[in-house]
Amino acid sequence: MTELTNPVHLSPPLAAEAPAFNPKTAQRAVVSGTFGTALEWFDFAVYGALSATLFPKLFFPGFDDNTALLASFATFGAGMFARPLGGIVFGALGDKVGRRNILMFTLVLMGMASVLIGLLPTYATIGIFAPILLVALRFLQGFALGGEATGVQVLVVEHAPVERRGLYGGILATGSPLAQTFASVTLTVLAAVLSAEAFAAWGWRIPFLMGVLLLAVGVFIRRRIEETPAFKESQKKAAVSTVPQERALAVIIRRPATVIKLILAWAAPAGLFWICVTYAVNYLTKELHYDNSITFGLLLIANVVSIPAAILGGRWSDRVGRKKTYLIGLAMQATAAATMFPIMNSMNYPASVAVIALALCGIQVTAGTQPAFFAEALPTSMRYTGSALGMTLAGLIFGAPIPFIAAWIFQNTGNGTVALTAIAVGVVVISIIATLLLPERYKQSLHEEQ
Repeated sequence: MTELTNPVHLSPPLAAEAPAFNPKTAQRAVVSGTFGTALEWFDFAVYGALSATLFPKLFFPGFDDNTALLASFATFGAGMFARPLGGIVFGALGDKVGRRNILMFTLVLMGMASVLIGLLPTYATIGIFAPILLVALRFLQGFALGGEATGVQVLVVEHAPVERRGLYGGILATGSPLAQTFASVTLTVLAAVLSAEAFAAWGWRIPFLMGVLLLAVGVFIRRRIEETPAFKESQKKAAVSTVPQERALAVIIRRPATVIKLILAWAAPAGLFWICVTYAVNYLTKELHYDNSITFGLLLIANVVSIPAAILGGRWSDRVGRKKTYLIGLAMQATAAATMFPIMNSMNYPASVAVIALALCGIQVTAGTQPAFFAEALPTSMRYTGSALGMTLAGLIFGAPIPFIAAWIFQNTGNGTVALTAIAVGVVVISIIATLLLPERYKQSLHEEQ
């Protein structure tokens, strides 16, 4: 009699059953995601280095040196400005129609924009249209990257088993330092084998035009990826549910505090990264008078050293939790931020390499932890959009202005290194506080809605 009056207990609810994990699909997702990440950050790394050295002369020759540098860094920021828009558009689409198809489109868009930059005439050829087109292509790059960077993280994490989400996210995060390494090698070799005139005339175009080959390989790999189990499960629930589906930007209404915490938690890696790979390049060459080949070599060494840190960060987070690992990475960044400029000013090359490497290692520890950490903070139906907003807005607020602000500070203050050091350390403190306020769910299934 009891069984008849309580029929709901005859079978377990569908929501309690998580889709089976497919090792081959997960491995393909990691390979595809890492390759796509490397492609997009290779382009950004090359542009970041050239915006500090060559582009002021090629695209803003009518300005004095200081103004040209500021204008060049402003075009760099255009790509960062477009990322939140891309995150919103592609994040909303990815939460509605799936991760896989959206990521195929963003990869192609990113690659095509990079190739067009490599073909772009300079100011000497088409005048004012050169910087205008450069800004437009940078905006397009950033728009695509806003959807690509977070989407591929969600794809990989949702394909991974619970006990390896951090590791898979860490492997994915190696795409950035690998891209930085490849970019540094490319620029170092070109600077070494070409004359300054040849590099300025056509050598700088080579890294961007290489995007054609990288794009072809990336599309081939990504076509073999399936949609994620978590998204399929979410769609099944939505199909039988009588509750209306979430609106595209529901995460802003329902989880505003979480989005703000994600933004602030990513503030330090977003800001310190561009200090290291963009403004530090300019400072070492313009203020300390290092040759370009030596500066690019410094970044190369530091990036190679930082690659294992991403995997270690992801793996540690599976064992001891996301928060503890993320905070370790932030502590490393705080140490580097406080000592970077004093060490570089000492003109001690090995010590300069070491402090940049420490900063990048700290960034990669947080980057290896971040994909799983951010994904676990949000439900499946708003995971793509919420994570994208967290990363892209952090990049816009704390990353994009850094090269411009740094250049302005050094041009208008008597002791710019102190001011920039204070800014960097302050941003790290903000990230530490935000991280402490985020939830710890590293042992929880992604199929369990928060």
